[in-house]
Parts: sequence; structure tokens; C-alpha cells
Amino acid sequence: MAAKRDRTHYLYIAVIAAVLLGIAVGFAAPGVAVELKPLGTGFVNLIKMMISPVIFCTIVLGIGSVRKAAKVGAVGGLALGYFMVMSTVALAIGLLVGNLLEPGSGLQLTEAARSAGEAQAKAGGAESTPEFLLGIIPTTMVSAFTGGEVLQTLLVALLVGFALQAMGAAGEPVLRGIGHVQKLVFRVLAMIMWAAPVGAFGAIAAVVGATGIDALKSLAVIMIGFYATCLLFVFLVLGTLLRVCTGVSLFALLRYLGREFLLILSTSSSESALPRLIAKMEHLGVSRPVTGITVPTGYSFNLDGTAIYLTMSSLFVAEAMGTPLALGEQISLLLFMIIASKGAAGVTGAGLATLAGGLQSHRPELVDGVGLIVGIDRFMSEARALTNFAGNAVATVLIGTWTKEFDRDRAAEVLAGRLPFDEKTLVDDGHGTQPAEPGTAPEATPAASAAPVPAHTSKDGVPV
Repeated sequence: MAAKRDRTHYLYIAVIAAVLLGIAVGFAAPGVAVELKPLGTGFVNLIKMMISPVIFCTIVLGIGSVRKAAKVGAVGGLALGYFMVMSTVALAIGLLVGNLLEPGSGLQLTEAARSAGEAQAKAGGAESTPEFLLGIIPTTMVSAFTGGEVLQTLLVALLVGFALQAMGAAGEPVLRGIGHVQKLVFRVLAMIMWAAPVGAFGAIAAVVGATGIDALKSLAVIMIGFYATCLLFVFLVLGTLLRVCTGVSLFALLRYLGREFLLILSTSSSESALPRLIAKMEHLGVSRPVTGITVPTGYSFNLDGTAIYLTMSSLFVAEAMGTPLALGEQISLLLFMIIASKGAAGVTGAGLATLAGGLQSHRPELVDGVGLIVGIDRFMSEARALTNFAGNAVATVLIGTWTKEFDRDRAAEVLAGRLPFDEKTLVDDGHGTQPAEPGTAPEATPAASAAPVPAHTSKDGVPV
């Protein structure tokens, strides 16, 4: 086991080296560096290829382990309620810091920036609520996987999971088969991770080559202010909430997820770490149903970093255009854009398009100002993605605690390093789908997880 851990340890050292090399190439040969962008794009696309099967297997197996369907609805309802509250808190913090900094004062809008703002507005056209809801329904059950839409996959997985739950013992062979498919999917994902250094090198080199140091200097105030606001939200708000409600240290949780944060930092997409977050939260001690529902849903609705970004960027644009927003206008505009930002969490650059699309629909005269931050948006995307990821990790532990689906004793062992995560398979063979309950075995095998209703029980879990 030590040799296996050593190999993955070297992998992430290689990622760090690749990031540093990419920065150096970006500054030394920007023209060449920009051409390396397909390396980063290719790696992210490989990860995205695995997201739908990971979500499907996790949710189907999770719902199959639940005796009552109402329990799944309770988890989903609690998660959505929490996401709404935290988005509001993120909005408020972004408004407060944005009004204190007034980061856009004194900047001048050039014709090039005006054109860039118009282009982003066309890319980020607002989507109505009915269009969004209808978009959750896939054309076919199979198209949910081929289209790469997280919410479509979530819907199909929920339907299949409930159907297998209703089938009782007849659905056990299917659940066992999906359990084996899940192992295969995670093994493929582990293989893909060895391409991370190449992807990190291409992604970082391209953005440094395209941006250069001048844009960073001229827009340092908004960048530093945004990063500081994200840190304030994560450590003050999320950290306090996590400690008070669960007793878990935020620093210990972030250290446990260190490799995922490095992956996000090098790709600027929180979606690249979604499959690993699902695996690690289950390993930590959060039950499979809670993990399977909270994480994918959070990637579309728990947009803490995106909320802060939209808040501060809107104030920045308004200041730079010489038309500061009144408090009432701020609240109206930003609530509108939070609704319009659904599904933008994991996609690199989606925050900028959402900002432009929201302004186009609500305050068209401000759209041209979006071009002012096009040059640094890639660096701000790093903070958006990291904050979104941290918010979803904390949310999963909180929802697990509130629904009594979180094994605190196991979490303490994992965070202390006594139960290491298996980097080779990404599947925890020694942990069941749910925390141990009185009268149940604390350690379930994969077969038990895949077929949670054994032959000697009825479909309601009553011994027969």
C-alpha cells in the first residue's frame, strides 16, 4: 500500500512542477504558450467524460440502499434550502466588500474592451426559468450521458434508483451490476489522473501567455479584493458553520481535499474534481445517498464563489462606467443574476458569460464594461472554482450531519490520516453506503453496498 501512495504522491508533485513550468513558459514565450491550450482543454474534457457515469452509479446505488423514498426527498429539500441561504450570505459579503473597495473607480473603457464586453453578452444570453426546467429533461435516457448535462444525469439516476428500490429483491442483480460498473468507472478515472501534469502545464501556460503581467497590474484591486472576499467567506462563514454544526475542523477538511484543490487550481474548473469529491466524501463517512444527491445538485445550485464574483464584478463595472448602482439596484440586479447563473459552477469562463448576460437583460448600458475584466477573468475563475468546491464539500458534511447520515468517528480517523483514501481505485472497499446504525454491521463490503437489501429481508428491510 505504501508504494501505491508514493506513486500518487509523486503524481501531484509533478502537477505542481508542471504549473510552475507553465507559468515560466507563459512569460518567456507567450506566443508558444497560447498554442498549448488544447493540452489543458483535453485533460478537462477527459474528466468531464467520467462525470455522468460517476453520478449515475453513485446515486442509483445510494437510493437503492435507502428503505424509504421520502428520505431521499428530505435530503434534496434540505440541500436546496441550505444552498439558497448560503448564496444569499455570499451575495451580502460580496456587496459589502465591493462597496468598501469601489474597485472600478478611475478606469477608462477602451474600444477593445467595449467589443469584448459585447461578445461576452452574446455568449451569455439569459435563460428563462421554464427553459431551465425543461432543459433538465433529456431527449432520451441515454442522451443524458452523451450530452454531459449534470442535472439531466441526476434526473435519470433518481428515476432508475427509485425504480430499483420499488423492485425490491428483483432489483438486487441490477444493483450488484451497477456496483461493479462503478468500480470500473473509478478505475478509469484513476488512470486519467496520470495525465494531470500535462493538462496543468498546458492550461497554465496558455492563460499566462494570453494575459501577461500588465493586465494583472492594472486590475490588481479587483483581483485582490475578490480573492480576499472568497477567503473571508470560506474561513469565516463556512469554517464557523462547519465547526459549530459538526465539530469538524475546516483546515483538516481542506487538507484532506488538498489534491482536489491543486487539480482545480491547475485547470480553473471545479468540475474537474467532481468525481473525486463524490468518492472522498463517501470515504470520509457521509452516506452514499447524501453524497450522491448533495454534490451533483450543489454543482448547479451551490454557487458561493460565483455569487461573490457576480456581486463584486457588477459593482466594479458600474463604477468603471461612471454609473454606480444604488443599493436597491444592487439587490435587484444581483438577485436576478444569481437566478440566471444556474449550472455555471463547473465550467471555465461561464461566470463571465453569466455576468454579461445578466447585465444585458437587466442593465444593458453596463454590458460594454464587462470587457474591462476579460483579461483577468481566468485568474478570478480560479477563486470562483475553489470557493464553489469548498462550499460543496462543507455542504455535504453539513447535510450528512443534519440527516444523521455522517459517521463522525470514521471522519476523525480519516482526517487524522489513519484511514487513507485509496488513490488507485477511488472506491472504498471497507465502508458501506451509510454510517453504522444500531444492530447493523459497521463495515459493509462492496457487494453489500451494491445490493443493500439482502436476500433474507423484505423490500422494506423487515427480516423474513
